[in-house]
Amino acid sequence: MEQAKWIHHPISQPQRIEIMLRAERKENDTQIAAAMGLSRSVVRKWRRKARDHGVEGLNTHMGRPKSGALGHFPQGMRQVLKEWCQGHPGWGAGTLRAELARDVHFVKQPIPSRSRISAFMKSEDLTRVYQRHTTLSNPPAKTASECHEEWELDAQGAFKVPGIGLVCLLNFGDVVSHVRSSWACLNRRKAAGPDYQLALRRGFFCFGMPRRISLDHDSAFFDNASPSPFPSLFHLWLIALGIEVRFLVHCPPREHAFIERSHQIVYSQTIPGQSFTPVSLQPFLDQRLTFLNQAYPSRSLHGQAPFTAFPQAVHSGREYRPEWEEEMLDMQKVYAYLSKQEWFRQVTPAGQVTLGSHRYGLGKAWGKQIVRFTYDPITNEFLCSSLTGQSVQRLTPAKLSKQTLMGELNLSAFTHHQYAFPWSFHSDRANQIAAMIGTTL
Repeated sequence: MEQAKWIHHPISQPQRIEIMLRAERKENDTQIAAAMGLSRSVVRKWRRKARDHGVEGLNTHMGRPKSGALGHFPQGMRQVLKEWCQGHPGWGAGTLRAELARDVHFVKQPIPSRSRISAFMKSEDLTRVYQRHTTLSNPPAKTASECHEEWELDAQGAFKVPGIGLVCLLNFGDVVSHVRSSWACLNRRKAAGPDYQLALRRGFFCFGMPRRISLDHDSAFFDNASPSPFPSLFHLWLIALGIEVRFLVHCPPREHAFIERSHQIVYSQTIPGQSFTPVSLQPFLDQRLTFLNQAYPSRSLHGQAPFTAFPQAVHSGREYRPEWEEEMLDMQKVYAYLSKQEWFRQVTPAGQVTLGSHRYGLGKAWGKQIVRFTYDPITNEFLCSSLTGQSVQRLTPAKLSKQTLMGELNLSAFTHHQYAFPWSFHSDRANQIAAMIGTTL
């Protein structure tokens, strides 16, 4: 009988499947080997793999058997790494490797590379979730050439004033004419969005609205702790008023040099050596600002006062009154601005996600995912989608209306306003707004 010619090179996937099918038909190894021209040892190998692991067992696995990330390192080292990762979530692979190298328990032992430690962290689900980064749309810097083309706005750090306590001055001014304005925020270590709104409303009422306002990266303007920031209500309020918002690219004094100098000037003109009551500080501050704008010889203006050097700075020509504000707000500008942005958020295990200081419920099926938000200006809805784009959910925006953007400016409360006594922080704010409207009794 002629001797069979055995095939010694690796057999193909279809051949392995044929071995499995023939074995299922009760053919033995000798019969399969003779029919396919293979050795019995090869047939036996793949028949047993199919029996023990099914079709998956017929796949070729090159290299050494899998032992897991850091499988060739001591179990004690892997356990220590897990404990460190759980106890110090901020430690990365580089830190963990450095800690292993100086740990007395692992002296003279091989230390895994950063890449292998990273692979171990990933296999144990100990890696930090990567946060996608985006930036808010920011117009390029322009050199202002006309009065009230650009205002700089900034808060001076809180300080103690005798008779009052903590005071935070919100200073802003025109970069061309150097006309300044300020509002004293009392009993606050840090100003919030409504404080900036009240300060600017007083400035708009006196000088009209500017075309552009430049801001730093304070949390009152956007959620600066997020790698994918959402604009604040204050930011959207300015956009709705038709005022362009620009955020600083460079730190002062390279930018915002004018308002940084103004902090010292306004403070020295008003605070040192004085004692105030809560009611008397703002009138005295306004008096000193009038002096600075109308009489103080500014060296940057060749010894002239701002209104002398720039008589046209008395008003921007863009009228503002609080009682007109609701009609002035253009929500289409807000929708158009939001439609140019995108945001990424981590969903909680319960399916909750926060965007713009409001929590939305997506459902548990979305739990622990990273989702992408965009804005549809046609339907005025947020589009929430998985990163693969396979799942999409539409959400009605919360806190996105004229009333929410206007904040504390509830005009119905000022129809017949009477000054409230005794003085309080909240009553003073109401008095400030009512004085602009002209409804005080």
